[in-house]
Amino acid sequence: MHVGVGSGNPVKVAAVESALGGRLGARVESVPVESGVAEQPFGEAETIAGAENRARRVRESGDGYELGVGLEGGVAEVPGTGGLYLIMWAAVTDGETMGRGAGPRLRLPEPVARRIRDGEELGPVMDDVLGEDDVAKKQGAAGALTDGIIDRQEALEQAVAGALAPFVTDFYTSSVVE
Repeated sequence: MHVGVGSGNPVKVAAVESALGGRLGARVESVPVESGVAEQPFGEAETIAGAENRARRVRESGDGYELGVGLEGGVAEVPGTGGLYLIMWAAVTDGETMGRGAGPRLRLPEPVARRIRDGEELGPVMDDVLGEDDVAKKQGAAGALTDGIIDRQEALEQAVAGALAPFVTDFYTSSVVE
């Protein structure tokens, strides 16, 4: 199966490869496409829309991808927590079905959250805070915030695994659950 990942980020491609774990006989390729949302998505809806847009655009690229995968990281206020969280969503489509899955939510430290609320993007803020370049293409904010307990790839793998569910089991067909 030919699978396209709507990103040029090698961490996102690796997350899809790992989540698939050889299932579906998948050949995974990077297909950089636009998300159609803000550079720093804010809220669940915008983050989900970015993932779905990427998945659809991969399929519409005309390169014969049987599955399009979109991954989008964003930030969202979580009611009842008093905090701003790093969120991750994945979407997978075959052109008819759209699978969606979320990764873990990690509360952002208040100094980082304040900068995001003031309009900065998480990636450059984390680069600045950590004194590194391209944190998003390495351990990501997830790795930095958990001291490596979970890194960006692992967090994205969870989202992809959830989004793949309708394509790897029969539980999502009406005849199985009725």
